[in-house]
Amino acid sequence: MQSKATTPEQYLAELPEERQGPMRQLRQTILENLPEGFEEVMSYGMIGYVVPHSIFPDGYHCDPKLPLPFMSIASQKNFIALYHMGIYASPELLSWFQAEYPKHMKTKLDMGKSCIRFKKPDQLPYELIGQLVTKMTPQQWIDLYQAQVKNSRKRK
Repeated sequence: MQSKATTPEQYLAELPEERQGPMRQLRQTILENLPEGFEEVMSYGMIGYVVPHSIFPDGYHCDPKLPLPFMSIASQKNFIALYHMGIYASPELLSWFQAEYPKHMKTKLDMGKSCIRFKKPDQLPYELIGQLVTKMTPQQWIDLYQAQVKNSRKRK
């Protein structure tokens, strides 16, 4: 079920008690490591991190009224999710993350294209997530995003 919260604090306050601590720590880890230029917003019922229109006026190609999404965190029914579009778009970043993950976690990496799932909320690799967050600036994300969107339109 998608949250109707309008602020990150409201989102966190509405979570079950056992999820609030890990989600607050995850958010804090991201905020402490997020490169300058990204902004925290509520997006698609999750806490999101975006490139604002002030930096990238074109916005998100699917809905240009929205800022360019980069990363989101959410407390889902069975896991905590970190959605990172840079991992989806950059094979190098994905390879780095896959190589680093076992150095921080004993559990197997549970991941989709951009979604990293953590089934045990008390076992999030905060140090690794902090490192991941630093790996891409807003301009690097814009450049990669534009290259991906242009390439996908050429294939159609």
